[in-house]
Amino acid sequence: MEARLTGSPTIDDWHRGMIDATFFASRFLQVELHDGQRKWLANSTARENVLVTGNRWGKSFVSAVKLIHHGIYRPRRLEFDRCGRYRAAAASITQDQANLIFNQLVRLVRQSEILAPLVDSITRTPYPVLTFGNGATIEARSTQNRGEYLLGNDYDLFIFDEVAFETDPEYVVEDIILMRLADREGRLDLVSTPNGKNWFYRRVMEIINDRRLGYYQSGDSRENRFISRDYLDERVRYFTEARLKQNIMGQFVDAGGEILKGEYIDHALERFTLMAKPPEDESRAYITGWDLARKRTATVGITVEFRDGVVRVVALERFKQFDWTIVIEKIKERQRLYPGRLVIDATGLGDVVVEQLAEYNPEPVVFTPARKAELLTNVELFHARGAVAYSRWELPDGPGKIWAFEDELRQARWDDNNECDALMALALALWPLRKRSRPPVMPRVGKV
Repeated sequence: MEARLTGSPTIDDWHRGMIDATFFASRFLQVELHDGQRKWLANSTARENVLVTGNRWGKSFVSAVKLIHHGIYRPRRLEFDRCGRYRAAAASITQDQANLIFNQLVRLVRQSEILAPLVDSITRTPYPVLTFGNGATIEARSTQNRGEYLLGNDYDLFIFDEVAFETDPEYVVEDIILMRLADREGRLDLVSTPNGKNWFYRRVMEIINDRRLGYYQSGDSRENRFISRDYLDERVRYFTEARLKQNIMGQFVDAGGEILKGEYIDHALERFTLMAKPPEDESRAYITGWDLARKRTATVGITVEFRDGVVRVVALERFKQFDWTIVIEKIKERQRLYPGRLVIDATGLGDVVVEQLAEYNPEPVVFTPARKAELLTNVELFHARGAVAYSRWELPDGPGKIWAFEDELRQARWDDNNECDALMALALALWPLRKRSRPPVMPRVGKV
């Protein structure tokens, strides 16, 4: 533990505090941080920073320290500092959750004899705001209603706590929060405990695999030496392996009840990138499955080819609010591009579409509960055998929204899959292959 300095800070202390946030915490706030928190403060200086930890690691505490440090020093390029305006925010899925960080930083500032006199005001309505004498403000905000309460604002630092639990994270982060940082090239911290392999998991993997610029750090709850080790050891002893990895080790695991394990989807995505392109003159065998839209869902068509023992998705189309004539024409267009077997969802009015496509000999499938379970089980089986491959299909999904094939597959659960149109289209495309553990073209065997 560092020795705490007493007395009024010197000019050198202020200078060191600017470049060393750990020293700032000790000297100006009289608090000590564990090694993981020190590492985060020292390295989370990218345009986008991601922190994934177990429970009680201290991410809210270190976020409060970082907000105070930025409020005092206003770190940014000088050309933006001339405006005099500096705004930082702690946000979360609810106002109560955001207030946890805000209340923590208020407590830290008030107990500091050095920083308390620098506070100009603290207000609580319409949302909590702390204002320093240098004009910097720190506020607590909610991302509810898809971040609509953040519209019209601008920030230099935005810390989004528990982002893994946000219901529409892609829209809130990409279309709302990041645009609030555009004025002065602000920084974004995405901080959370894991919550299954959802959008947040995909964001982390993009940074880890250098598909997106940013800094990533994980944290195990046991790094925090300021909480009871006996209590944590007891939790470790009684937790299941999945709970241990998520709640203590801060690792991404399946939430439970998923139709497809996360590792299956990871392998299918990796397999697609590793598969060599077939020669142009090679004959292809295609199967296309179409799941037709209901009132709140989309029409999705997926085409697969069977090659080298693996079913590979080669085409995917998804659209909403089209009448039957347009749907039928799109199906015909796909058959012309990828001639082969055609399997169609014939539930409800789907039989009308089947009749209009008689020239292609469509195979109708009605989604009874028993048949739907068989379809999904077959998809799971193909994944378990490592016999399916696909890429990260991403398509527009209304104003400011992006739909991702990977996200739908990861979120589909046995008890919640009524709007998983792409999953069902894939299931239909795989259905004709359900009994084939060997290549589709069987050898002829003669009798003597």
